[in-house]
Amino acid sequence: MTLAISFDDVSTAAARLSGVANRTPVLTSRTADARCGARLFFKCENLQRMGAFKFRGAYNALAQFDAAQRRAGVITFSSGNHAQAIALSASLLDMPAVIVMPADAPPTKLAATRAYLAGRHDSQVVLYDRYREDREAIGKRFAAERGMTLIPPYDHPHVMAGQGTAALELIDEVGALDMLVVCVGGGGLIAGCAVAATHRVPGIAVHGVEPEAGNDTQLSLARGEIVRIDVPQTIADGAQTQSTGRLTFPVIRTLVAGIETVSDPQLIATMRFFAERMKLVVEPTGCLAAAAVLEGKLDVAGKRVGVIVSGGNVDLANYGRWLSGEPVRSQEHP
Repeated sequence: MTLAISFDDVSTAAARLSGVANRTPVLTSRTADARCGARLFFKCENLQRMGAFKFRGAYNALAQFDAAQRRAGVITFSSGNHAQAIALSASLLDMPAVIVMPADAPPTKLAATRAYLAGRHDSQVVLYDRYREDREAIGKRFAAERGMTLIPPYDHPHVMAGQGTAALELIDEVGALDMLVVCVGGGGLIAGCAVAATHRVPGIAVHGVEPEAGNDTQLSLARGEIVRIDVPQTIADGAQTQSTGRLTFPVIRTLVAGIETVSDPQLIATMRFFAERMKLVVEPTGCLAAAAVLEGKLDVAGKRVGVIVSGGNVDLANYGRWLSGEPVRSQEHP
């Protein structure tokens, strides 16, 4: 089977992003290492431009638009981080953007997206009801009406290749790893990272992590076909996807060793660990990979393990409540 992207695509994306995307730091923690009996390397994409790895894929995709595409602009749909990434990238590349976001998106992500588009009369945020409306249909309608190019959050080869540069940077900095652990929503990040990691380190075990309530990729791997689920009820809003992608799934099925799940309380415990021990603000989705390692969902003893910390765009009011020990409230069906 020919996969949607190759290592050359990731390598080319890295050159395209050089000097534009942040080369995010790789941090370590003696406390985490002792707790897990492993050597852990945290790739801190919460310190990426706009606060998440999504900037890599968004900019890589938009930077390849031809002149006509740039004039017409870009449209996308996203719960938050890809929305911000497209808005920022479009601003940097001076092109119109329409961003379709759920009405219940985290207020901080919605505000940031609007801020990146501020001052452009040809750009806007369009809200929809994620439980009653189809965001893909809305995106396709705008694309047809305005001649815009649709760049989805994960199921696009240029997006996937851009996301894979996070793993490429990590391995270039710390050397060979036994295992790489990556959060999973629609699969763009883990697909790109798996392509990069397995090329650079043959034999590396790449594992994905989903919320317990949103284990569509885990189910898909078990069945050997894409499984669609209801909108998951979880605080990990960036992983509230209903299915993995048509392009990402074959990469995951071919290159990923397995998919684990973690609970919302485990995500909160991991957010607290990052805040207390590593002085990092990490959003729930950004904690997925680390939670699986710190909570013992993966056997990492004696191994060198890369952990992608995917983002830090968390609503501060919710963040304070979660860390103070208030009961967990997932995003609920209205």
